[in-house]
Amino acid sequence: MQNNSNNIKIMLEGALCIALAVVLDKFNLFRMPNGGSIDLELVPLIIFAWRHGLKWGLSVGALTGVTQFLLSPYYVHPIQVIADYPLASCCVGLAGLALFKNFNINKILGIILAGACQIACHTFSGAVFFAQYAPAGQNPWAYSLIYNAPVLTVKYILSGAIAFILYKALNKVFKY
Repeated sequence: MQNNSNNIKIMLEGALCIALAVVLDKFNLFRMPNGGSIDLELVPLIIFAWRHGLKWGLSVGALTGVTQFLLSPYYVHPIQVIADYPLASCCVGLAGLALFKNFNINKILGIILAGACQIACHTFSGAVFFAQYAPAGQNPWAYSLIYNAPVLTVKYILSGAIAFILYKALNKVFKY
């Protein structure tokens, strides 16, 4: 019974993090002309992944992507939908990967891995489904990487730093 009660608490926290991420996604600090933005949607998802690990982090990340698609769908192909929404958002859950005993190293490596995987998802989608936006003569894969990587890198650095500060503060208050 205790484990079931704990799972319900984690699911409730996950639902709140999804809702917060969707709201934070609407407040853009910077918006790219053909999609993508710098915002703070990743902060609650990163903190959730740190608190509850890889399995829960991946699940809540994927559900965030599904929710964002349902609220603001943009699609050209079913595979693009999967790559840009649930799969790309699922990558945020990789922040919860724990390979080392040092929690701070895990946090940094998890954010790097999550960011790299999300960049890969959006680069794939951009190169395959949005190649027409690449300037004439430019490789669509290179264009997609150049378009997506800087914005997502800044987004992960900013969100990771804020998540780290908030996590330390929350840890003092809630002792997790």
